[in-house]
Amino acid sequence: MTSLFVALLGVGVVGAAFSHRYAWWRPTIDHRHPRILMYHMIRDAVPGGRYNKLRVAPAMFDRQLAHLVEDGWSFAFLSDLAEPVPPKTVVLTFDDGFRDNYLAAHPLLEKHGAKATLFLVVDRFERDWSRQKKAHHDAGELMAEPKLADDEVRAMLASGRWELGAHTHTHAFLPSLTPSAREEEIAGGKAALEDAFGVPVTSFAYPFGIFDDADVAAVRAAEYQFAVTTNRGVSAIGGIGQEDPLLLKRINVSGKDGMFAFRQRLRTGTRGL
Repeated sequence: MTSLFVALLGVGVVGAAFSHRYAWWRPTIDHRHPRILMYHMIRDAVPGGRYNKLRVAPAMFDRQLAHLVEDGWSFAFLSDLAEPVPPKTVVLTFDDGFRDNYLAAHPLLEKHGAKATLFLVVDRFERDWSRQKKAHHDAGELMAEPKLADDEVRAMLASGRWELGAHTHTHAFLPSLTPSAREEEIAGGKAALEDAFGVPVTSFAYPFGIFDDADVAAVRAAEYQFAVTTNRGVSAIGGIGQEDPLLLKRINVSGKDGMFAFRQRLRTGTRGL
């Protein structure tokens, strides 16, 4: 009897941990609401790396795209949400401008007939922008990651698989800026991208997902049509909702997740509690 009780207790503990980790019991969010997925890098994890959550292995990204196709999801650019979109629409977004977006993600987008929105930092080379948020994050791990060259960005845009969005001029920590510096980062970054690549830039991603009302006002003044946050979840947008298009939620895709967690995030907007 004692051994049975211990076994049942162990099962209960494991079940509770599983429920907390995945919140499998959450209801599915209406498929009429498009899912906006957030990625950074498509590359294997770095042993001992601080930022491995930002690194989704190419093999896993391949499996994720295959699942989306097999499950009947349609791929869209963020700008496509200006009009009504069909149920089960997914928007892939990539922040910062890491070179693996071209070397690893791009071929997989082509393989699966997918497309994505790239939020590109203008001045992205030799910058350790993680220090702008936390000064002690000074190991240079993100600075050491290769970044996209302008010619690679042009090739991505020419393929029709990518559209360009802005992510400020220097990946700035917006709430710390003066009004003039904020305008340079938000409006100036938009103008610099449009000048460099000859395409309209209508969407924006808040660096670090940290912003205040003044930052949102500056994004609105710069005439962005959409802006995405790192707030977890699914926004009512795409012709069927009235949420502020400059405060869109995203589904974070972690490099430490397996396919069960990916499907759970896709279904409910988050993985666990």
